[in-house]
Amino acid sequence: MIHQATALARETTLQMLGRRVRSPAAWSETADLFAILTVASLPWSTSLVAIFNAAFLVCMVPFLDVRAFLQSLKRPISAAPLALFVLALVGTLWSDAAWGARLYAVGPTIKLLVLPVLLYHFERSPRGNWMLIAFLVSCALLSVMSWLVAFYPGLSLRPYDPLERGIFVKNYINQSQEFTLCAVALAYPVMMLLREKRYGLAGLLTALAFSFLVNMAFVVVSRTALVTVPIMLAVFALLHLKWRSIAIICAVLIAGAAVAWQASPQLRKTADTFSRDYRLYMKENVPTSMGERLEYWRHSAQFIAQAPLAGHGTGSSQGLFERASKEPSWVRGVRVFPSLYNQKVQ
Repeated sequence: MIHQATALARETTLQMLGRRVRSPAAWSETADLFAILTVASLPWSTSLVAIFNAAFLVCMVPFLDVRAFLQSLKRPISAAPLALFVLALVGTLWSDAAWGARLYAVGPTIKLLVLPVLLYHFERSPRGNWMLIAFLVSCALLSVMSWLVAFYPGLSLRPYDPLERGIFVKNYINQSQEFTLCAVALAYPVMMLLREKRYGLAGLLTALAFSFLVNMAFVVVSRTALVTVPIMLAVFALLHLKWRSIAIICAVLIAGAAVAWQASPQLRKTADTFSRDYRLYMKENVPTSMGERLEYWRHSAQFIAQAPLAGHGTGSSQGLFERASKEPSWVRGVRVFPSLYNQKVQ
């Protein structure tokens, strides 16, 4: 009797697994899970992102409606990533770089191909908001770790670097970009919640956005974030707010920025490097971080002017800058960084 019950239970389990394998809904739920794990791991690991993303794509295959998917690719929001990838691929045809460098330069654009798949999938899934929630929670946890590492550097998984204070994993540029994205992205749901008079949840999300900005003000922030935050907020305000609301928010932001400026030595130190690096580069020809950016931007504009329509081809940037560095106009001391492809070959 016991053996029969065990066999029946085993058969029931196998049948249940068989139904799950044959169920499109089960595959869709699994794809949702891997997509959510992908965005949750973004602030922490590059390898996990690749693993979960590959698993998400595999789960999409068995029950993919090919005709509906191809139809979705005709929309501009899906066609744009494809067009950028195709442009990079076609650009290899007239590049003068080695073929290894050309194909390596195409590599980063392959990531864009995931966007149309994500858009297609989450138009049919009720868990699209979970992606945003997972990313926000993950970044919030990283913010907590950033504060802990700022006071206890030994907790960091990276070698100690006084210039990257409060960095648990990756680097301060990636961390600042992630926190900036969260802080700005929360503006829209906060606005919608206020219109619906759901003040409690709006206040919670506002506090979360403020916590990211406080971390960047008092722990560590990249100079790129200092530039992009006001630009993105300005674009959001022009698209979604009335002029009166824009004026009020601008006044609040200016007052908050003034308080942060006075209270945060770290913020003043980061901002001061703008003028210092610019002065050393422009007046004394001293290679600085900003000076190198300006030198690269200046020559990049020249490269575009030389081939305004077709460009120089995918993977040609390294060779162009190496040749430019030998010209008299190149600021002495500014380095030409070797590409990752060249580093791997060597």
